[in-house]
Amino acid sequence: MPPARLLAGAPLAVLLLALSGCSTSWGCTDTTAKRGKASARVQVEDASGRPLGVTAKVVDWRLEPHPQVPDRGDQVHFHYRFDGADEYSGPAVDACAVDKHRVALLCETIYSSEAFGPNGDHTGDAWLAVEHPDQVTAVLLIPNDQSHDDRTCAQDIKDGGGPHPPKPAAIGDQL
Repeated sequence: MPPARLLAGAPLAVLLLALSGCSTSWGCTDTTAKRGKASARVQVEDASGRPLGVTAKVVDWRLEPHPQVPDRGDQVHFHYRFDGADEYSGPAVDACAVDKHRVALLCETIYSSEAFGPNGDHTGDAWLAVEHPDQVTAVLLIPNDQSHDDRTCAQDIKDGGGPHPPKPAAIGDQL
């Protein structure tokens, strides 16, 4: 039988282990944000659904051959702008070329930190090489910030958990 002093200290040892993160998944929870409504102009929101004070907008788009690979035919060339973004660590959103039913034909994440215009504004352009460019009717942005996604409880039970953005949009997603 163990000494009484050892038994008296056991509850304290269990408490210290629990507080240090060496316990089971008692406090680790993950939440995934619901995908926001896609539009040509969106208020960017964090994984908790709060606005970040940044607006992302598709300025224009057109079908044309990419200058580096003109033999591949028309691609979607679009210009975008982030208003209110921090120039070093701003948000990112998914941009999708969609058909008349708002079904994604191709999506790409665009980052405000990569958008820098000639006058210091946060403008940029990107290309989407969709399989059937003649089906494109719009380029839409999804408001959920995709700039970072913290570790999940499954990846790191001690330091993971918390809110996460929705999965990035993919071909065939209804927006």
